[in-house]
Amino acid sequence: MTPFQDTVSTEYELRELLGHPSRLVQNKVIDRLDGHCRSFIASSPLLFLATADATGCCDVSPRGDCPGFVQVLDDSHLLIPERLGNRRLDSFRNILSNAHVGLIFLIPGLDETLRVNGRACIVKDSDLLTSMAVRGRVPTVAIGVTVEECYVHCAKAFRRSQTWHSSSWPESVPDVAQILADHVQLEGYNRETVAQSLDKSYRETLY
Repeated sequence: MTPFQDTVSTEYELRELLGHPSRLVQNKVIDRLDGHCRSFIASSPLLFLATADATGCCDVSPRGDCPGFVQVLDDSHLLIPERLGNRRLDSFRNILSNAHVGLIFLIPGLDETLRVNGRACIVKDSDLLTSMAVRGRVPTVAIGVTVEECYVHCAKAFRRSQTWHSSSWPESVPDVAQILADHVQLEGYNRETVAQSLDKSYRETLY
């Protein structure tokens, strides 16, 4: 039984409720990585990658490293290195069945973000991967994106949330080790062992 009883089912109804975008918003989308987009990406240490499988099931995953970790190859192509992770491969499995992806690039302290949409593939080119090595570790694969549209996203969500303002940060945060221990429910995994495992992973296997 869903709690959602009164829902919107057509774009017409949605537009009646929320209206239409301004001329500025309609015209801000470009189909290439111009100098402004390249500069933004070069300054970004963090992006969020949205993917979906062939059935439409979605996933969003963060990708982060030092600013400039994403390489812009030309006006239409960029490359995201795959650093060591948890090996779930959610994004990769989705890309194999549905190439469409959405990216949001963030720069700490800047409320606006850069959105890039396009089509992705899993790249094994040795020359490209070697150029993305860190601490002597060459990524095994990378995500190549053929860009279809780019645009700056407005700052309202970040202004409302005050994400970059430390005065708004909570005094206490969720205990992630306890959350994981409660969720996995495996023998031998309690808060302490999970915390130790996380610490070891973060110290030893970032690259």
